[in-house]
Amino acid sequence: MQIKSSAFENGGRVPPLYTCDGENINPPLDFTDIPKDARTLVLVMEDPDAPLGTWVHWLLWNIPPRAGGIREGGVPTGTTEGTTSFGAARYGGPCPQKGEHRYFFKLYALDLELELPEETKKESLEEAMVGHVLDKAELIGLYAR
Repeated sequence: MQIKSSAFENGGRVPPLYTCDGENINPPLDFTDIPKDARTLVLVMEDPDAPLGTWVHWLLWNIPPRAGGIREGGVPTGTTEGTTSFGAARYGGPCPQKGEHRYFFKLYALDLELELPEETKKESLEEAMVGHVLDKAELIGLYAR
């Protein structure tokens, strides 16, 4: 399974358009080699370099495996967005106070659909995924202000 973006290379700089310095919209993401038995996909975007510990920028679950990815500035129909460290159920782009940070886009293929409310945070999402992950892929973007 793979996750890529046409906006930046793995380990490359996230363009300002997708950050708090720009439009703060999500970048386009492409998913390939999804396991045939995957029922749904999960995406977690987080910054492990935040001063107060890992900062969750975006949570998505029940992404249809056939979606093939996520378009710029939108989410696939049927997808649920969870509550991020910003306290909202939406994308929050990179916005480091100082220095360069790494932004991990983690994609998971699951063998079931998740019945979780929008208020769900990363910890509860990860608990619901235990024992159901078929495959995992990762994309890392860098950003500094």
